[in-house]
Amino acid sequence: MNKKQRVEKIENILDELFPAPPIPLDHVDPFSLLVATVLSAQCTDVRVNLVTPHLFDAYADVHALAAADVEAVREIIRPCGLSPSKSKALVGLSNIIVSEHGGTVPESFEALEKMPGVGHKTASVVLAQGFGVPAFPVDTHIHRLAKRWKLSNGKSVEQTEKDLKRLFKKEEWNKRHLQIIYFGRAYCPARGHVVEACPICRWI
Repeated sequence: MNKKQRVEKIENILDELFPAPPIPLDHVDPFSLLVATVLSAQCTDVRVNLVTPHLFDAYADVHALAAADVEAVREIIRPCGLSPSKSKALVGLSNIIVSEHGGTVPESFEALEKMPGVGHKTASVVLAQGFGVPAFPVDTHIHRLAKRWKLSNGKSVEQTEKDLKRLFKKEEWNKRHLQIIYFGRAYCPARGHVVEACPICRWI
């Protein structure tokens, strides 16, 4: 089986198991998605979804968060971990959105990546899930599965992203990255992975 055939078989399995994967971070607009994605660094989506309602109860929009006291924000988001840096980032990026973008999250990789706490992966998530722009956010889990499935031997997530973008159709990138995340959680974990029980790894 060549790589193209392997990709097609993987696509069929992903489509069968996760035909319409939901966005794991609760949000109502691109700004709340950006906030949730920043909070999700080294934190589970479940925990982030428990914390963001409290944060937005206290600070309803980008203008309120831009004017917030960093220490007060830190107290609310403490359960997500890394609260000193994340609270500074959230207040800082809110100020940039208000002062430089008229209070609206920019629909641009370049503009997003200039904000504190926003790297390439976070920008990709916001563009893909917030604006529907084709992107392929690669976290450590997708990086690991791409290697397991022999889709990439990239030494970095940047290289893995390039490889996956070449292998999957651009119009399906936003769906595929979510499917791989859900598949990894359900069938292909980092620890305790049973190859024979994995719908993909057992034939790779």
